[in-house]
Amino acid sequence: MDFQKFQNIKCICNESVNFELIDEIECDWGEHAVIQCPKCQELFSIDNSCPAFHDVLDLEKNNFKLFSDKEKFDYTSNSHPN
Repeated sequence: MDFQKFQNIKCICNESVNFELIDEIECDWGEHAVIQCPKCQELFSIDNSCPAFHDVLDLEKNNFKLFSDKEKFDYTSNSHPN
């Protein structure tokens, strides 16, 4: 996903923020690109869904039409097991 999409959007903490990109964080299944909210410090995996981090699709609840249907499909189709 394009990192620019995560600038000046509302986090799940209801603050409008510019998310910070963290290129590589490991989980039990591999490495992820994640973003972090500078206000609440929550981490969101942006490459695929992972139970170790918040689901980036949760951001759409406060940011209508943040992701296309194709982006949602691609993100969830590569998910780790829960």
